[in-house]
Amino acid sequence: MLAAMPPTPHRSPEQGEPLIRVRGDACPGALRLHAADDGFLARLRLPGGLLTSRQMEVLASAAEALGDGGISVTSRGNAELRGLRDGCGAELAALLDAAGLLPSPTHERVRNIVASPAAGLDGLGHGDVQLWVRELDALLCDEPRAASLSGRFLFVLDDGRGDVAGLGGDVTLVAGPSGADLRVGPEVLRVPAADAPRAALAAALAFLDTAAAAGTGAWRVRELPAGHAPDLAGALEEAGIRAEAAPDSPLPQGAPPVPGALGAQAVYVLAPLGRLTGAQLRALPPADGIRLTPWRGAVVRTAPARLPELAAHGLITGPDAPGARVTACTGRPGCAKALDDVRADARRAPAGLLPVHFSGCERRCGHPHGTWVDVLATGDGGYLVAGVPTPRTSLPEAVATARTTTTTR
Repeated sequence: MLAAMPPTPHRSPEQGEPLIRVRGDACPGALRLHAADDGFLARLRLPGGLLTSRQMEVLASAAEALGDGGISVTSRGNAELRGLRDGCGAELAALLDAAGLLPSPTHERVRNIVASPAAGLDGLGHGDVQLWVRELDALLCDEPRAASLSGRFLFVLDDGRGDVAGLGGDVTLVAGPSGADLRVGPEVLRVPAADAPRAALAAALAFLDTAAAAGTGAWRVRELPAGHAPDLAGALEEAGIRAEAAPDSPLPQGAPPVPGALGAQAVYVLAPLGRLTGAQLRALPPADGIRLTPWRGAVVRTAPARLPELAAHGLITGPDAPGARVTACTGRPGCAKALDDVRADARRAPAGLLPVHFSGCERRCGHPHGTWVDVLATGDGGYLVAGVPTPRTSLPEAVATARTTTTTR
C-alpha cells in the first residue's frame, strides 16, 4: 500500500541533538511583508477564521488594487495577499486597521487561533468555541509578553467533535460536557469551561518561560529539548485557575466538514486550490460574515438553497465536485524554490475524499495534516505521486489510484 509522505523539515538535528534556532522568527505578517518572486506577500491572522462582511470587502478590494486580485486561504484558516507591489505596506496597513483586522500591531503575528468552524451552527460539539476565540484573542493582545511568541505558535480550540484537535496545536483546548481539556505536549489538565481562554494564555506564557530557560530558541512546544516541559499546573495555579488531571481523556478524532449543507442554516464551500478571487469572496458574505477553515474553505451562515449560486461562482460545493480536497503550494512562477507550475497540474486532479497536495519542492509548504496524497515535482517535468515516479501525462490516473490506496497513519 502507498503511504502519505511526511514533509521534509528545514533542518534535521542529529539523533539526540536538540533543535537550536539561532535567528528570530521571520514568519510574514500583515505588517512584515515577505518578498516573493511574484511580488510581496502579506499574511493576515484571522482568529477562528472569522471575517465580517466589511472585512471581506476590504480584503477583496486590497487584493485587486494592491496585489494579484486573489486571496489565499492557509492551512490555519488565515488569509494571504500575494503579488503586492513594492511600497504598498503603509497603504495596506491603513486599510486593514480601518477594517479592524489589526487590533494590535505588536501582536498581529501571534494571533494564530484555529477553532472548529461549524461550532454553534450544526448542533454538534459541546458549545460554540468561537466565543473562546474572541476572549483568547483579546487576552493575547492585552498581554505584553505574548508578543514574544513565534508567528508559528498555534492555539487550537476544538468543540469536542475532533475536527481540529489533531492539527498540531502548541496549546489545544477541547470542549467537553464537564469543562475543557487543556493539552500542552503530552500533558492534559481539565479546567472549567469559563476559564479555558485564560488557561490557554497561561500555558503559552509557561512555554515562553521554559523556552527561555532551555536557551535553544524554540518556536514551538515540540521543539523544546528533552527535560524541558512547561510547568502547566504551576502556571494555572498562579493564574488562579482550578485544574485537575485528565489521564483518561483521549484526543478526539473527527473528520473535517464535507462541502455542502451544514444543517439548515449554514453551508460549507471550498476555495479552488485554496484561492478566492475578489468576486468569489464577495459572493460569500451574509450579514454576519464567514469562517475560513484550515481545509481552505469557508463556512457561510446562509440557507443551503444558495449552494447552486455559489457553485456558479466557481466555488466547490460538493464532495464530488472537481477540485474537491486538492491543494497546492504557490509553485512557479511565484516561488523561487519551486521546480514546476504545480497549480496548473493540480487543476487536472480528479475529485476524491482523500486530500491531495501538489508541492513544487521538498519543503511541501501548506500541506494538509493527517493522511494525504503527496504529489511532489521532480524538476524534470514529472512528479513523485506518493513516492512513485509519474510523468505529467499520467498524473490524473496516478492521483486517482493513490487516493484509493494510500493508508491511514
